[in-house]
Amino acid sequence: MSLLEVKKLEVAYGGIQAVKGIDLHIEQGELVTLIGANGAGKTTTLKTLVGLVKPKSGSISYDGNDCTKIPVHHFVSKGLSLVPEGRGVFSRLTVEENLRMGAFYRNDPNAINAEIEHVYELFPRLKERYKQLAGTLSGGEQQMLAMGRAILAKPKLLLLDEPSMGLAPIIVQKIFEIVKMISQQGVTILLVEQNAKLALEVSDRGYVMESGKITMSGPAQELLHSDAVKKAYLGE
Repeated sequence: MSLLEVKKLEVAYGGIQAVKGIDLHIEQGELVTLIGANGAGKTTTLKTLVGLVKPKSGSISYDGNDCTKIPVHHFVSKGLSLVPEGRGVFSRLTVEENLRMGAFYRNDPNAINAEIEHVYELFPRLKERYKQLAGTLSGGEQQMLAMGRAILAKPKLLLLDEPSMGLAPIIVQKIFEIVKMISQQGVTILLVEQNAKLALEVSDRGYVMESGKITMSGPAQELLHSDAVKKAYLGE
């Protein structure tokens, strides 16, 4: 059984059909990417997976449960964490307070402290700024913080929405290295990205989304070398 299975998912805003009957699945331990141009329906898909948007039709099964019947505030406690586009940090809380918010549903303080130190090892910049207000961090630092906070929730499935958006190339490279490292530590990841090349390079499998539909899917390396993907998304 797949950790996440989506069948014939349709999502509409008013009279606009944003997602048009897509199927996708993610197995335990996989790093899967969903690539596509801006406006393809990727973010809407992620929001629907975590209950922020209600589907028009179709099914979403996560860890054997019907996602459409789980209250939004229960998703984190069930091991599903979203790092949203735009990071969504708590700007008036410090770095460390933000990280502890990720562990809101947990009651194992020793393990939480150990994992905060682990996040600081992944992102040394955060350790240097642990008392600093999150709203004063750079964009790259806020992205690191958002990812660190999600790690503190001990997710079974981590959803990342455009983690590279608006960041300098050197920071983007670091973010993708960390995504790969988190995956290698056993966390299942669904990565939504416009940077198709980097996303496919770190992923096991990929889906291509265009105008609300999945138009291609397969092993990431096959998509990376596909003429259609090269022409549409890699500028080749």
